[in-house]
Amino acid sequence: MHSIRRKLSIIILACSILAALLTAIFVNITINNKFNEYMVNNQNKRNDRIVQYFQELYKRDKKWTADSGSEMKHEAFMSNYCLTLLDSNKKLVWMMDPNDIKEKEHFNTLDSKKGVFTTNTFSIKYDGNVVGYVQIGQYSSVLLSSDDVNFKLSINKGIIASIFFSLLIVIIISLYISKQFSVPIREVSNVSVKLSNGEYSSRTDVETDILEIEKLKSSINMLGEKLNHQDLLRKRLVSDISHEIRTPLNILQNNLEAMIDGIIPVNSEQLTGLNDEVIRFGKLLNNLNTLKRFEAETISINKEKVLLDELLSVLCDDFSIALKEKNIDLVYNIRPDKDYSIIGDSDKLKQVFINLLSNAVKFSNYGGKIWINLTRDKENIIVSIRDTGIGISREDLPFIFERLYRGDKSRNKIEGSGIGLTIVKDILTLHSASIAVESRVGKGSAFTIRFRDID
Repeated sequence: MHSIRRKLSIIILACSILAALLTAIFVNITINNKFNEYMVNNQNKRNDRIVQYFQELYKRDKKWTADSGSEMKHEAFMSNYCLTLLDSNKKLVWMMDPNDIKEKEHFNTLDSKKGVFTTNTFSIKYDGNVVGYVQIGQYSSVLLSSDDVNFKLSINKGIIASIFFSLLIVIIISLYISKQFSVPIREVSNVSVKLSNGEYSSRTDVETDILEIEKLKSSINMLGEKLNHQDLLRKRLVSDISHEIRTPLNILQNNLEAMIDGIIPVNSEQLTGLNDEVIRFGKLLNNLNTLKRFEAETISINKEKVLLDELLSVLCDDFSIALKEKNIDLVYNIRPDKDYSIIGDSDKLKQVFINLLSNAVKFSNYGGKIWINLTRDKENIIVSIRDTGIGISREDLPFIFERLYRGDKSRNKIEGSGIGLTIVKDILTLHSASIAVESRVGKGSAFTIRFRDID
């Protein structure tokens, strides 16, 4: 196993070396070809100049002698080629010895093909007639002077130096780039390991300008927030379940022990009180079982057309007695001449509104007020239930739909299992509906439900 920084560095370096080598090869081949082409052109110009020289020489002397053009021997010797002059019948006039050039120390260092001597014959013309021949021989197809060789060597050295410095720069850049990737990824990886080990408070604040890594960092931090939140809820859930179960059991145990010891008489009034505790305990278990079925996704809905306006109107009548007991004024607002029908389960939707209205009545003070508003827009049918009750604190507001969650104030003053709103949200989720809440302590709460229009 290798780190991402090492792998990135190796990949970048390998690609750079390959690119540099291929570039060097192509550049070297191109330069050599162009240089050889240049030298061949120069050699052809030299040959044309030599032929033209002998043509002018014959035009002046009208014959060949042993001294004709002998001054060219020195130039040929110094330039590492040999000249041979022939008359029109190809009889030798004079010639240079190729061994003189072959044994030159200067030549030995220049040409590795010195053992192969080649000649090219060119005709010398005067007035359109061939008057002689000149042979130009050399130990290489292209003659290179020391300056030419030094020039080619300097080019090759320059290419090698450029490869070296390029690779050095690439190494530095690859280390920097790999660090830009590896550091934030390593930090995110470390946080994910800590989260998997139960350290849900772990976060990463590493800086990066890479969009994908920034999204990954944000996602892992958000995951940590959710895991930490769920861990707190889990701990609170255990505490809440223990509290909810312990209370009725303690009441039953204490009263039964008192009856056994003869401290409390066994009569119908005492037995009725104990029976109420048993009923409350049974309701709690039923609610937990219902919640379990929702979370296990074993609850199905009977889809049918539901008229929300009629459903809410019936529920308002059903709550009339509870409202009178606390002198609460219920206002039902509905915009007439609108279609408020949706596809859903009438019984489960009734359970949603019963829970919400029950809470509105339960948490409202004597002489309070409740509003039910039914409206619609282009895409949604909106039900709003607002009260003037005790309200919900800002700290408790994000958690009211969690299992068995109840704020401390409501726990101490008002009975409840803390499961009703969780079931409400689960039922609405089955109906592809959303619920939102706004609340202020001492001012009341407002729950807003949005149903998708069936049209």
